[in-house]
Amino acid sequence: MSTHTSVREESAAPAGGEPPAGGVVELAGVRYRFGSGTGLVDLDLSVPAASITVLVGPNGAGKTTALRVITGALRPQAGTARVFGLDPGGADGEDVRRRCGVVAAKPALYDRLTGRDNLKFAAEIFGLGPNAPIEKAAARFGIDRSLDLRVGGYSTGMKTRLALARAVLHEPDLLLLDEPTSGLDPESSHAVLGLVREMTAAGTTVVMSTHLLLEAEGLADQVVMMENGSAILAGSTETLMNRYWPRPLVRFAAEDPTGLDVLATMEGVVAYGREGATANVELDDVARVPGLVASLAAAGVRLTAVTPHERSLEELYLRVRRR
Repeated sequence: MSTHTSVREESAAPAGGEPPAGGVVELAGVRYRFGSGTGLVDLDLSVPAASITVLVGPNGAGKTTALRVITGALRPQAGTARVFGLDPGGADGEDVRRRCGVVAAKPALYDRLTGRDNLKFAAEIFGLGPNAPIEKAAARFGIDRSLDLRVGGYSTGMKTRLALARAVLHEPDLLLLDEPTSGLDPESSHAVLGLVREMTAAGTTVVMSTHLLLEAEGLADQVVMMENGSAILAGSTETLMNRYWPRPLVRFAAEDPTGLDVLATMEGVVAYGREGATANVELDDVARVPGLVASLAAAGVRLTAVTPHERSLEELYLRVRRR
């Protein structure tokens, strides 16, 4: 089975080119190439309303290109793209973009203007009028005290915060974030991700790209792993974990590791493997652990550690890439 086929099964996208109904964003078989370089190759993506979809993958995987197709900045060379049921790269582009908030990996700001003037200019573009919630948007990201300073003097983190404030100024229905925590300190990153969760709870749909798998694991309703312009896997973290690791894994360590090999013949052990001093034991039920420990003790095996292994998104990602 090809990786592309497995994505269609996981995300339930139909074959045949037309995107399914219901998602805020629907990409089906989207292709886009930059000269001889890879952009997107038959990308399928479905983003449910009021959810957080996180695109993960190495540099060059196509994450930024996918976001640019969603905004209509790039028009697919093949396949279809629909946002709010509209064509973002065609006549509906302006309607789509008015309902979107976008934060690029390197936000374009006016360095010679103050933060306040940057937000005022954005408010005019969005048609918000003189009562635009500039102070409120700035306060959400902790830059309200820096609004009257020139942006050229802002740090990288402050510029990111200003770009985020600008993106949510008009309370968009769809928020598109390209590496939004890049350049932020851990406290600021935590605050930004917290705000993303709050906005989603209030009904905003979020599509975000990141190379930080730990960030995605704690945030995403849907994770989309991208490689060479395609989605190689898509689904919730829990769904993906259960698909690849349907049974619990427990690690045993002992003073004499060879004594652990008896585990391979014990009831409830589905798979056994030992690497050095540690044995990896896959079980049919984690409730088997106390009985296994007792059996090992009866056999004279002196255990030094028994540790349930918590699977991570990073481990899943590396496993899928190796395949």
